[in-house]
Amino acid sequence: MFMCPTYNVGMNILFVADPLASFKIYKDTTFAMMREAQKRGHQVSACEMSTVCWQQDQPVSAWVQDIQLTGDHTEWYRVSETRRAALKSFDAVVMRKDPPFDSEYFYATHLLSQAEREGAKVFNSPAALRNHPEKLAILEFPQFIAPTLVTKNEQDIRAFHAEHGDIILKPLDGMGGMGIFKVGADGLNLGAIIETLNQGGQQTVMVQKFLPGIAQGDKRVLLIGGKPVPFCLARIPQGGEVRGNLAAGGKGVAQPISARDREIAEALGPILMGRGLMLVGLDIIGDSLTEINVTSPTCFQEITDQMGCDVAALFIDAVEAAL
Repeated sequence: MFMCPTYNVGMNILFVADPLASFKIYKDTTFAMMREAQKRGHQVSACEMSTVCWQQDQPVSAWVQDIQLTGDHTEWYRVSETRRAALKSFDAVVMRKDPPFDSEYFYATHLLSQAEREGAKVFNSPAALRNHPEKLAILEFPQFIAPTLVTKNEQDIRAFHAEHGDIILKPLDGMGGMGIFKVGADGLNLGAIIETLNQGGQQTVMVQKFLPGIAQGDKRVLLIGGKPVPFCLARIPQGGEVRGNLAAGGKGVAQPISARDREIAEALGPILMGRGLMLVGLDIIGDSLTEINVTSPTCFQEITDQMGCDVAALFIDAVEAAL
């Protein structure tokens, strides 16, 4: 159960995020975090990762915008000051840069790790972000996943297909449902799909047994401070799609987490929190864990709007409790 902590009043919280002008505030999770932080009297600041730098004999710093949320739906924030500031000067740094986890994201985690060594409190832990690739990480917990293969090898993929029939293939660095293919038991077009994804044996591919439970939704189960949020968002495929991702047109339906969802979440929560992963989005189809999202988990506003559970408040509770 979530407990109500004693709030740290007047903190300075820096959100490392995508450009503020790109936010769709009616659904954006980072916006919901900022709104809750300001509501509690904290100073909200934002920066883009492209402005973070580390110079010899100086602390890691960034061009930071100190902002106030206005409550307006269009001009939703006002900048009070733009300044160069050391990341360690903030009470908390919340990493909310969206994937892909490419080389630039990798370098960003190293800059943030240096900021940690200088005294910054960064959530999620930069080292944990590096150590938990979102698709590969599930293989650490085989008791909770469906049959899964990670390989570059075409023959291994074909053998997996022969054993399991209907399968899903996807790139390890994909996001939002991009690059996901379903192949039926007849193997139609399997060769072309392998060529597309593994780039002639140069790119690693994840292959999973197809889970019919996707028809009831790809559930996003959130862990905050190692504990499951009691409601999840089932992202239900639409119009003949097999992808439930909201970015791929899926319909988001909030619902209480199931007993199996809770079992998985309670098993993984303390382990991941112990590694510095304060906010995690578990993807569960039917009874099987399919991904562990750690870079920039979403769905706060959809769950809050439909179920009345203030997920952003739970997150800021966890940040305050960690400081």
